[in-house]
Amino acid sequence: MQERRLFQILYYLLERGHATAPELAEKFEVSVRTIYRDIDVLSGVGIPVYVTAGRSGGIRFLDGYVLDKSLFSDSEKQAILSGLQSLSAVQNPEEDAILRKLGAVFQTTLTDWISVDFSRWGSAAEKEDRLYREIKQAIFESRQIIFDYYSSNGEHTRRDVHPGKLVYRDRAWYLYGFCLSRNDYRLFRLTRIKNLSLTEQHFTRSMEKGRMVFPKVQDMGEPVELELECSLETGYKLFDLLEDSAIRKKDDSYLVKLTLPENEWLYDFLLSFGSRVTVLRPESVRRRLTERCEAALNHHKGVKQ
Repeated sequence: MQERRLFQILYYLLERGHATAPELAEKFEVSVRTIYRDIDVLSGVGIPVYVTAGRSGGIRFLDGYVLDKSLFSDSEKQAILSGLQSLSAVQNPEEDAILRKLGAVFQTTLTDWISVDFSRWGSAAEKEDRLYREIKQAIFESRQIIFDYYSSNGEHTRRDVHPGKLVYRDRAWYLYGFCLSRNDYRLFRLTRIKNLSLTEQHFTRSMEKGRMVFPKVQDMGEPVELELECSLETGYKLFDLLEDSAIRKKDDSYLVKLTLPENEWLYDFLLSFGSRVTVLRPESVRRRLTERCEAALNHHKGVKQ
C-alpha cells in the first residue's frame, strides 16, 4: 500500500509542482505524520524531493531535475505524448491522466491537435461505448464472453469467445479472439455483436501470433472485374469507399474500374446508387442487377395500402 502511495505522491508533485503536507494527507487519506515519513523514504532512495517552511512553502522537487535526467530527446517526448493523445482521442478517458503525468515528467506543454469520434451517425453512442468498455474489461481480466453474432450472410449464432484484442480497420471495429464454438481464432465485427455478457470463467490461453487474418476477396465470393459509369453526384460516395486509382473523371461522369467479390453485398452496393450508376460490364452483373430491381418493383406493387 505504501509503495503505491509513494508513486501517487510523485505523480501528484510532478503534475502540480508542489503541495503541502496537509493537502497530500487529505488526498491520500493518511495523517500528516505519515506524509512526512513518505517524504523521508523518497529522499532516502535518491528522489530529490524536499520540504520548505513558511506561508509559500511546501513539498517540491529540485528545479530541473526531472528534465535533466530524462532519457528522451524533445522530439521523442513529443512523439510519446502525441501517441497517447491519439489514444485519448479514441474515447479512452483513462489516458488523460497518463497524459497529464507524462506531460509533467517531460515538462512539455500538450498541444490539442486531434479529436476522434468512432460512434456511428444516428446510433446509440452510449450503447456502443458500453460494448467497447465491456470487451476491453474482458480482455484485461481474461474473462470469457458470450454474445449473439450476426454474420454477413444473416446467420445468427451464439458464440463463446476468449477475447484477445480490439482491432480497428477500414472504418470498423473488430474483436479478435478464440471462438470456442469454432475451436479457432475469429474476427467479429462489433456492430454485429448483440447481447454480450461477461462470464466468471477465466482463461489462460495465449494469443497466437500471426493468426489474425481478414477475409480475402476470394473467401467472400468469386471476384469479378467491374466497369461502372457513375454520375458526378456520386463522387462523395466513390471517394469515401474506393481507392483513387479506381476512379477516372470524364466530362460529365466518373468511370470506375475495380474488382469485387460477386455476392449480395455487391448488389446492395450497386443498388444504393439508384439510377446514378450504369454497369458497363460484365453483362451478367448488369442482368442480375436488373432482375433484383424488377423483383423490388414487383414486391412494392403488391403491397396493399
